[in-house]
Amino acid sequence: MKHHVIIALKGMAMGIAETIPGVSGGTIAFITGIYEKLLDSIKAFAPQLFTTLRKEGVAASWKQINGPFLLPLGIGMVMGIVFGVLVVSHFLENYPPIIWAFFFGLIVSSVIYIARQVEYWKAKEILGFVGATILAFWLTMVSPASGNEALWFVFLSGAIAISALILPGISGSFILLIMGMYSYILPVVKNVLSTFDTSGLVVMGVFSLGCLFGLTTFARILSWTFKNYKSITLAILTGFMLGSLNKIWPWRNTISTRINSSGEEVPFLEKSVLPNIYEGETFLLLSIIAAILGFISVFIFEKFGNQEEQNIHE
Repeated sequence: MKHHVIIALKGMAMGIAETIPGVSGGTIAFITGIYEKLLDSIKAFAPQLFTTLRKEGVAASWKQINGPFLLPLGIGMVMGIVFGVLVVSHFLENYPPIIWAFFFGLIVSSVIYIARQVEYWKAKEILGFVGATILAFWLTMVSPASGNEALWFVFLSGAIAISALILPGISGSFILLIMGMYSYILPVVKNVLSTFDTSGLVVMGVFSLGCLFGLTTFARILSWTFKNYKSITLAILTGFMLGSLNKIWPWRNTISTRINSSGEEVPFLEKSVLPNIYEGETFLLLSIIAAILGFISVFIFEKFGNQEEQNIHE
């Protein structure tokens, strides 16, 4: 029971992270020591699973996807998403620098943590790290596209966005925003869930299929690279996280706005600035404290991750 509770708490932390634009649940999975296990579990959702189900039954299929791990993790993620939407989003709206500062400190510490996992830093690791850093930073600066409502692009956006879910440093909602699909997909999903509008079911179904395809495909690729090219993979992930820091800098002034699915005007393009020219309450002291707490929290997560690994070996 204790083992399942710990897994659920890690899932809850991942769920909370996914409700924060620019923060990835994959980051939390990595620093809590469950990243590779999560990739292997997702990878198990393949055509071979149906063969196992037909020949060996439900119990064997449940074992193949590591159900005892995925179930508490999934429950925790749902709880975390609900908590994030109801609680964290409230503080994000009223005290944004404090919340952003906490996650900024967490990501900085995560960069150090993951960089320490790289066995050796040779030319290819350094090049991968620098390239990923530049790419991630560019993504935080690029202007969002206008989007495309064609079903093939809906499928593609789902595949790419869900891939970002398991990639530390990049959030799926942020990728949708860059592709210009955030303001299209979100209202469609909300409309289907609230009014059961059948016209949006096709779009929602195609997007879901894209998510399923992207998740299983990308998980297999990442799992393979971890097993065969672990050092360069870790170096690239470190770069992605370092480059994404611009997106979660605590003090950002709004350049332009957009209308969200609720008809509210919200920030669209933002620019990172120093606290003294921030257009709002800086909460400087509290933000510094929050950043320190975020930095320290990684070492707490790491302790739980090491404890979990010891339990597995025992």
